Amino acid sequence: MSEQNNLPTGPAEQSVSTVSPYKGFFGKVDNFFGITRSGSNYKTEVIAGLTTFMSIVYALLVVPGMYDAQYVSFNAVYIATALGAITGTALMALLAKMPLAQASGLGATVYVTGTLLGAGLGLTYANAMIFVLLDGVIFVLLTATGLRKKILKAIPEEVKLSVPVGIGFFIALIGFKNAGLVSITEGNIGLASFNVLAPAASYTGYVGAAIALFGVIAIAVLSHKEVKGSILWGILGCTAAYYIFLGLGCIWHDEGCLEFFNSFIMENPIAAFGDWGRESVGQVFASGFNFGGYLNTPNQNGGTLAVLLLTSALSLCMLDMFDTIGTLYGACSKGNLLDGEGNPLRMNECMLSDSIATCAGAVFGATTVTTYVESSSGVAAGGKTGFASLVTALCFAVALFLSPIAQIIPGCATSAALVWVGVLMMSSVVKINWSSPAEALPAFLTVAVMAFGFSISKGIGVGIISCIICKICTGKAKEVSVIMWVIAALFLAMFLLTS
Repeated sequence: MSEQNNLPTGPAEQSVSTVSPYKGFFGKVDNFFGITRSGSNYKTEVIAGLTTFMSIVYALLVVPGMYDAQYVSFNAVYIATALGAITGTALMALLAKMPLAQASGLGATVYVTGTLLGAGLGLTYANAMIFVLLDGVIFVLLTATGLRKKILKAIPEEVKLSVPVGIGFFIALIGFKNAGLVSITEGNIGLASFNVLAPAASYTGYVGAAIALFGVIAIAVLSHKEVKGSILWGILGCTAAYYIFLGLGCIWHDEGCLEFFNSFIMENPIAAFGDWGRESVGQVFASGFNFGGYLNTPNQNGGTLAVLLLTSALSLCMLDMFDTIGTLYGACSKGNLLDGEGNPLRMNECMLSDSIATCAGAVFGATTVTTYVESSSGVAAGGKTGFASLVTALCFAVALFLSPIAQIIPGCATSAALVWVGVLMMSSVVKINWSSPAEALPAFLTVAVMAFGFSISKGIGVGIISCIICKICTGKAKEVSVIMWVIAALFLAMFLLTS
């Protein structure tokens, strides 16, 4: 059977000529990706790939900045994240043949940096990559065996809809904290002071916070005007404003001078590969299985570690599934890339690309690789095939050598992007049935525990357990599947047996 017949067709591909106007190499590429067959052309696919890259490249700036330097350097994570993005996007191009791009997910990164590394569990960066690798392996198995569909079907709708909302609040809180817009101390969360007359006022402090706040507004305005790559332009605008005000502060207040002048000293881009080689690549196998730090923490033992591994891998896998499924439906619907049943074309191949990239990413040192909703910008620009993704992957390859530029992006700029991503993740809240107390409570608890408990996995766990209790108490116990009982039992064990 020819490659042409292997490609299923959706509404957008019907009644379109299958004869390629190109000869030789370009004709073979056209036939492989089905460019002409889909009603597209090379120029449109290239523009779509570039548009997607401009929309998603902010991930290379934001993800490395979310890691504490005590665990791993910015350079190492930058290269790992770029390689994960190249792998995932190339798989989307060559395996799934869809115009979608992938990179380390912000929700998964927040989970790794906040819940695993930032919770005082004694875990290392290499340990965290074990959780990511398990997530990828589980996702591969679930996709290959078809269990993924059963799990998605078993999870109550109110929990599914509330997970992205909770992650949105979580991500936004990280953004507010990193920008200095809010201060988080033990037992206290407060809004930053903008009182410039206060004796202890820091020029660089309130300038950074103010720039982040106005940066979010700028991104919103650009998005409203449908400017391509609005998040990236917002980050670059915040960066320019930050250094302008930092320079003025150096002149007028003698504050921030060292940072201002150091920002113009560029490292050799090859140095980042050295950091990556020492700190990230292969660490999942080299030292990832050494959980001595965790086991030496009070109240932790082999049993609690096993439960933590299972529940954390499950949480990451669920985050990945919800994120990818939602993105696939959202992006593909914009480009009429759906089959006759309303499902994304080559959906199984898309999910497999996601899971394989996550496994590879863990080896590189990157957090869970997932499909980005910003891919819809390239689809909206006319992208219909994997050739657009191939262009995006090539752009990520070029970005591998831009780490010195990425390092000068200040925290206030990336924080503005985090807050805006939090805004984008609020949309599903309107789909929750708030008029039903039995559905509203689990949804609320999922969101509240994620945000106030500073834990994505615990939010999912509380949401599922409370949902089961509500169904039992309302006479709907039969709606709880065996899969739900198993998942709830794992999370209950996590609450009872781990700190």
